[in-house]
Amino acid sequence: MTDKNDPDEMPRGLARGLTNYGDRDFSLYLRRSFAKSMGYSDEMLERPIVGIVNTASGYNNCHRGLPELIEAVKRGVLTSGGLPIEFPTISLGEVFLNPTSLMFRNLMAMDTEEMIRAQPMDAVVLVGGCDKTVPAQLMGAASADLPALQLVAGPMMTGRYEGERLGACTDCRRFWADFRAGRVDAARISEIEGNLATTFGTCAVMGTASTMACIAETLGMTLPGTAAIPAVHADRLRAAEATGAQALETARLGLTPSRLITEQAVENALRVLLALGGSTNGILHLTAIAGRMGIQISLLRLNELSDTTPVLVNLKPTGVGYMEDFHAAGAMGTLLRELAPVLHLDCLSVTGETLGERLKSAPGHVDRAVIRSREEPFEAVGGLVALFGNLAPGGAILKRSAADPALFESTGRAVVFTSLEDLADRIDSDDLDVKADDILVLQNAGPKSPSGMPEAGYIPIPKKLAQAGVRDMVRISDCRMSGTAFGTIVLHVTPEAAVGGAIGLVQNGDEISLSIANKSLILNINEEELERRRQATPPRPATPDRGYAKLYADHVTQADQGADFDFLMASP
Repeated sequence: MTDKNDPDEMPRGLARGLTNYGDRDFSLYLRRSFAKSMGYSDEMLERPIVGIVNTASGYNNCHRGLPELIEAVKRGVLTSGGLPIEFPTISLGEVFLNPTSLMFRNLMAMDTEEMIRAQPMDAVVLVGGCDKTVPAQLMGAASADLPALQLVAGPMMTGRYEGERLGACTDCRRFWADFRAGRVDAARISEIEGNLATTFGTCAVMGTASTMACIAETLGMTLPGTAAIPAVHADRLRAAEATGAQALETARLGLTPSRLITEQAVENALRVLLALGGSTNGILHLTAIAGRMGIQISLLRLNELSDTTPVLVNLKPTGVGYMEDFHAAGAMGTLLRELAPVLHLDCLSVTGETLGERLKSAPGHVDRAVIRSREEPFEAVGGLVALFGNLAPGGAILKRSAADPALFESTGRAVVFTSLEDLADRIDSDDLDVKADDILVLQNAGPKSPSGMPEAGYIPIPKKLAQAGVRDMVRISDCRMSGTAFGTIVLHVTPEAAVGGAIGLVQNGDEISLSIANKSLILNINEEELERRRQATPPRPATPDRGYAKLYADHVTQADQGADFDFLMASP
């Protein structure tokens, strides 16, 4: 039996975190007895344990290949002398959740954290990939602070349709816009539907899932070079085996998330997010992950970094390529080498090497059509920009790399939708009073709204304008947008309408000014009128009376704090 009072004999494996029966030796005896009912030998039960989080689900197409991936992790753990034990947590299949996957990200983070804490393991491998999965796992692991390695599912491969290469889900949105505009008929959109997502894995473009995979690698939480390997490649299985083999060494080195997710590593991740032209969700999730370590992300600092970090990656929805191209072009190793002069190179990874040490190795093949050099960037400044003004005192986010530069300096008349239901009811109405140079505003869709901050910020172009050939308009909301989407879309307006933010006070016909040059978002109404409206327009937060929905509504923070729960954030 392990002596907990002997400093030279720290509990490991099954002896960690014993169930409390008031007798530690009995607890271990009972635990071993029940473990033996699963067929483990004495030799196996003496080994250190690597927990493996299994997020496979019939409601998660991205994770269809996880059983095979987990078997490869187990091989790696066994080769390193450990005992692999998989365990489930909830799974978040992006398109199968109502009202929105973000609402359940914090629940998954809690599930992940508590199961890591509650069960005996010396290290943990977090297996997942779908949009909210990786941030949830990193949030939970950061709070639990046990040695942890992230293993992503990997992006799916592209499909083919009439000679054109297609990938979820930027192409989904492009064809749907064409369908709404009458350029694609019902029969053709049905055929396209079956060719957009043809393998397992996450979206084939630089959407939220791939953005978060690249951020995880930048934070040092994955094995170097593993973020972009396609889900169906044999290399993905080899990466899984190598991750399992590394887990106990990471534990031996004492490399817990608190040693990896540092302020400097977070700033590196912001640089990478900007250089990728990554998902707007990336800033929300990275803020939440950093918040678990007491690290605050300033949107003013984001702008400073964005002005000095060019977009280097030519992938949809910003460019034209897909994740399989990024992988073949050199992936994160190439991107990090290009950014090295502005990165903190002493940050550690799960292997124990610093970022600088990693980048000393010889680069492989580089495809400059996909990953540009800093001297010849895809775009001169970063993909995201934060906007401030009386309409967004706490900030808002626009993905300028996926927007129309012709709209960067715009003043227009507001066309307001007061809720998601109002949007659905009126957006395609022939009676909608809207012109191409108007600004569409969606209210009451932020974190504390009944909808829980869905990906509804990609407000569709009103049908009568789409049919007239309009492809982009300025759109503003307090909700989110899919990382696969594109357009001149202002998101995460803070504070949101549901807590009294100015976005909830906008009325039809008001004049709004957007300026990317000034990084401003201004409602051209005087403060006296705004205050009058504020008094006459009480906030409309969600008021569920029970269950997780009540917990979420009561404790979720605003977007500039990552929409995490206030009681889970660490003190700065």
